[in-house]
Amino acid sequence: MELILQPQSKTALPEPQQFQQWAEETIAAMDQEVLGELVVRIVDEEEGAALNQQYRQKRGATNVLSFPFEAPPGIPAEELPLGDLVICAPVIAREAVEQQKTEVAHWAHMVVHGMLHLLGMDHITSAEAEEMERCEIEILQQLGFDNPYA
Repeated sequence: MELILQPQSKTALPEPQQFQQWAEETIAAMDQEVLGELVVRIVDEEEGAALNQQYRQKRGATNVLSFPFEAPPGIPAEELPLGDLVICAPVIAREAVEQQKTEVAHWAHMVVHGMLHLLGMDHITSAEAEEMERCEIEILQQLGFDNPYA
């Protein structure tokens, strides 16, 4: 998998290798193989709010948005991009303080969370939410981070 990092925010970010590790660990934990590219776009609150309104009809910026790639019929799956993650850096910084965790731990959590969406998981029902949280906790522990929900 090729990671394309697009920092559009002036906030200090984790290293590109960390984003790559978090994404690859999520793919491996879900026992999937992804050969295409992943775009991670880091945005400010203004762009985050605009995208959240446009795609989710919700006001204000959110921490992470996931946009799975939808291929036209007939394209071999192994050649497809995985999709895009849009992460709002100021929201990550604010939530890390509110949740009393390090910023890097919250960045890792949001990448794992977003990757699980790109790989087909969701949290619409309570059963889906429980399964997704279980996966997030396991993957983050494999990466050396504490349970993000504790």
